[in-house]
Amino acid sequence: LINGATGGVGTFAVQIGKSLGAEVTAVCSTRNVDLVRSIGADHVIDYTKEDFTKSDQRYDVIFDNVCNHSFAERRHVLSPKGVCVLAGMGGAGVKGSEAMRRIAGNIFTARALSSFTDQKFAQYRTKSSKQDLTQLADLIQAGRITPVIDRRYKLGEAPEALRYLNEGHARGKVIITAN
Repeated sequence: LINGATGGVGTFAVQIGKSLGAEVTAVCSTRNVDLVRSIGADHVIDYTKEDFTKSDQRYDVIFDNVCNHSFAERRHVLSPKGVCVLAGMGGAGVKGSEAMRRIAGNIFTARALSSFTDQKFAQYRTKSSKQDLTQLADLIQAGRITPVIDRRYKLGEAPEALRYLNEGHARGKVIITAN
């Protein structure tokens, strides 16, 4: 399950999951249902109509880009030996000290819970390696992954691009070009 499946990270997560043979469930808003289906999601949950944490469905892996649910809610839908990777900090409208508070709380709770249960919780940390980037490039070149581009801005429009990103509703990547 990928919560926040249509952002810059989520669109890659859906496609990478599919390229690795996973059955992917994408969580997104109504306006993005067709987008996640077009990039390979097997199942789509529209969070405006359904809360995935209230379901009886269990997931082996949850990749959470939004972190808008409690640990108890996540544990409810995580399989007994599942892994929950916390990659986000709260979604649209969460900024500054609130975002930092959520990140710190998620890291602390993830470490504490993983010590007492077979379910594992981990905070995602970016560590790019030449091997990872080569594998990603190979997937793109083979057509198994297509970067989703939401908007393009010129360098002089960078403040506008950042405002747009901070709204938390970008669909894919936002590109800033030199010209």
